[in-house]
Amino acid sequence: MLFLDELSIIILYEKTFPYIPNFILKGGFIMEIKLDMMQTAALAVVIYYFGAWLKTKWSVLNKFCIPAPVVGGLTFAILNLILRESGLLKLTLDTTLQKPFMMVFFTTIGMTASIEIIKKGGLQVIIFWLCASVLCIFQDALGVVLAKALNQTPFLGLICGSVTMTGGHGTAGAFGPSFEKDYGVASAATLAMAAATFGLVAGSLLGGPIGKKLIEKKDLKSNASAYESAAIKEEATNEAVDYPELFRTLTIILISIGLGAVLEGFFNSIHFKLPSYVNSMIIAAIILNVGESSGKWHVNQKCTEILGSIGLNIYLSMALIDLRLWELAAVAGPMLIILLAQTVLMAIYAYFVTFNVVGRDYDAAVMAAGHCGFGMGATPNAMANMRSVVERYGPAPRAFFVLPIVGAFLIDFINAIIITVFSNMLV
Repeated sequence: MLFLDELSIIILYEKTFPYIPNFILKGGFIMEIKLDMMQTAALAVVIYYFGAWLKTKWSVLNKFCIPAPVVGGLTFAILNLILRESGLLKLTLDTTLQKPFMMVFFTTIGMTASIEIIKKGGLQVIIFWLCASVLCIFQDALGVVLAKALNQTPFLGLICGSVTMTGGHGTAGAFGPSFEKDYGVASAATLAMAAATFGLVAGSLLGGPIGKKLIEKKDLKSNASAYESAAIKEEATNEAVDYPELFRTLTIILISIGLGAVLEGFFNSIHFKLPSYVNSMIIAAIILNVGESSGKWHVNQKCTEILGSIGLNIYLSMALIDLRLWELAAVAGPMLIILLAQTVLMAIYAYFVTFNVVGRDYDAAVMAAGHCGFGMGATPNAMANMRSVVERYGPAPRAFFVLPIVGAFLIDFINAIIITVFSNMLV
């Protein structure tokens, strides 16, 4: 009979299966699995499709517009937590590729920031943009004050503020690692993803009742005909989606990221720090608008959307499968208090501020409902909230035009600046 000690098993395994993830008997865990960056990326893609499959089985996930990466990633993270806490498995991931995919996604947002679109939206776009921006300030101020009152780092307040509420999972994934690296906030990435998920669900639940209350209490009626003559009709585009167009669009993205790094270096030299992705967004927006105004080149928006969606889905999946839920225990209570306070703030703000600022009419009530999803989750949640209201009470064309413009790209610029200002004040 052959007897092997632990070290002999490890050596034998690594020599026999050098290209397969390492399965190691180690330190209280029955098994440890270490994935390299390519294996981690492959796992992320598999988990994305798993999440998409789960959405087909549970209609409630579609109802609340929960993205497939969030569904699959959270399910995986919970399973990983159970396996780890039971001593069965320790999983180590290499998320090196997460940032490149994140940069691709945010750069594509900059490539949609057309000045012409903003002009078409008119004053209403500017008003709602300002309204949403002020909410970001309130969210961060509330978060910081409560975090200090609960004897927590004020950065926890920022994480549970506009970083994850207005910012959603996208901004959470961008600022979480940054807070860990630059400000020493333990488990910031995990906290950010957990907070963003809470906001996603809370915002979806809040919007419909707020819209219903406003419409019925103030006896508001749909007046879609008033906008028909002035409504901006989007022209059907025949933009090609083929290899030359995709490659050209990817080229613009990579150039924007490269020049964004140069811009970041300049800002750092004058002691003004912006997240890397914001610099790339700025460059992408400049490239887009110079091309449009001069007529020298065209940015294919269909290809931009495709590449942006790919970047977002992979980057979110990678971020969520690496959630270390066991690290939440120390701040779970304070974090929940702050998030519940943010929910109350959103409800009050949407009902009393958003509604009154954007018009005090039926469209304003629908936008207030949408702002709940947008201010605590993401633009798709806002659209779902508004859709649920108009299905019952009638069309709101102005709301459906204004909110997506702000949610698609405008708010990300100003929110990043607000977060950066607060971060610098707290250092």
